[in-house]
Amino acid sequence: QVRLTESGGGLVQAGNSLRLSCAASGRTNSHYAVGWFRQTPGEEREFVGAISWSGGRTLIADSVKGRFSISRDNTKNTTYLLMSSLKPEDTAVYYCAADPPNNSDALTPQTIFYNIWGQGTQVTVSS
Repeated sequence: QVRLTESGGGLVQAGNSLRLSCAASGRTNSHYAVGWFRQTPGEEREFVGAISWSGGRTLIADSVKGRFSISRDNTKNTTYLLMSSLKPEDTAVYYCAADPPNNSDALTPQTIFYNIWGQGTQVTVSS
């Protein structure tokens, strides 16, 4: 079983950047895509982006396209969400999720296809 742990969240001023990490542990020999999602109180979890197992394909939500990017280093079992030009509306709890086994380049923004989730990390953007 793969376990995911997010880190890197915190308080940041608008316009600045922040990089979140998603570290995998456990049975990391499984292949999987990693998705990033965010959620604010009372709202549904929102897709932010995803990256394939190979790292060769990414999918970024329109709401953050041009500001957020995703990368991964499989030698470190870690996926990154780089957030730039942050806005107050980016404030949320950010989650990473995985969908083992998946060694294809198929990506999906739908939460139902991700069966492993981290506990989330809070990102607060002040104006």
